[in-house]
Amino acid sequence: MAKRDYYEVLGVSKGASADEIKKAYRKKAVQFHPDKNPDDKSAEDKFKEVGEAYEVLSDDQKRAAYDQMGHAAFEGGGGGRGGFHGGAVDPFDLFNQVFGGGGGGGGGIFEQFFGGGQSPDSSGEQRGSDLRYDMEIKFEEAVLGCEKKISITKLDVCAPCNGSGAKKGSGRKTCAICGGRGQVITQRGFFRMQQTCPECEGQGTILENPCRDCRGSGRVEKKSKIPLKVPEGVSTGTRLRCAGKGEAGVRGGSSGDLYVVLHVQPHEIFDRDEDDLLCDVPISFVTAALGGELKVPTLSGSASIKIPAGTQSGTIFRLKGRGVKNLQGYGTGDLNVKVQVEVPARLDKEQKAKLEEFAKLCGDDVNPQSKSFLEKAKNFFN
Repeated sequence: MAKRDYYEVLGVSKGASADEIKKAYRKKAVQFHPDKNPDDKSAEDKFKEVGEAYEVLSDDQKRAAYDQMGHAAFEGGGGGRGGFHGGAVDPFDLFNQVFGGGGGGGGGIFEQFFGGGQSPDSSGEQRGSDLRYDMEIKFEEAVLGCEKKISITKLDVCAPCNGSGAKKGSGRKTCAICGGRGQVITQRGFFRMQQTCPECEGQGTILENPCRDCRGSGRVEKKSKIPLKVPEGVSTGTRLRCAGKGEAGVRGGSSGDLYVVLHVQPHEIFDRDEDDLLCDVPISFVTAALGGELKVPTLSGSASIKIPAGTQSGTIFRLKGRGVKNLQGYGTGDLNVKVQVEVPARLDKEQKAKLEEFAKLCGDDVNPQSKSFLEKAKNFFN
């Protein structure tokens, strides 16, 4: 099978600079590296191919010979192991040289480059998981603030071993599988694979005598009660963070956080519009017509509103500062009271007679809104 042009393999032009060739190789080598493409024979072949192309084009003498004679410049006994030229050049060694890695085997430098796995000298510490808790609170508790206690079951530090995972009096010993390196190397024909040791999980050490309570994990499931202060002005969807109250870390790692998501119950009287409270209050026809004083509820006690004579249904009275405290500290909202004029549902004969008499006395002059509307409607139909 004919070999592809080396410039084509790396995706560069024949006039490409040394930096451009190196950059192209880095990109292709990462793309086709066997660690990124496990059990993919096609990727392995391409990884080998880009390494072969780079080995030639990165060397000025070999590149000059290739530009003059093509692949024929290296035929006839010049081939090295795996088709590489000028001796036994391992594609993983080449990869490590380009990416600044040391030693044989490509797995370690590949994991470093992509952030995968832990280095052999890693302590194995891991931060604990964050937790979410959904909590329902009353409307008043959301507006005025409150203190709660949350009861959850989570992975916490094992008390007998203090999170170490080792039985009291014992410690850790060097892993016999990897010899303390935290990595093992396996050979698959032409390729060498460097992977995290399955026995010690990359730590290089294992427990001499695991703790019975946690079986070496350093964590056990416990029920915990966590105090929570709910500030004034929260609403449905507000997320409160309890730092360090999530699951315990592994092998001395820090604990995760607990996030409490609030859900506010609706109220019988009040509605909420951001930092303002809304309240509908019924008033009698007489109070609306003659005026008077109206007592209205607030979340911090009752308040009085002066109702002027002739107040119409739907009129809104504002009580400044009797709403919700802003969660970010930008003042306090208002309480908006909307009055609804209540019409008597049942009248006796005497009451009806008085109202009919009242209506005759009033005429149209006392109902300016009705008069204005009728004039507008008349003009509309005309």
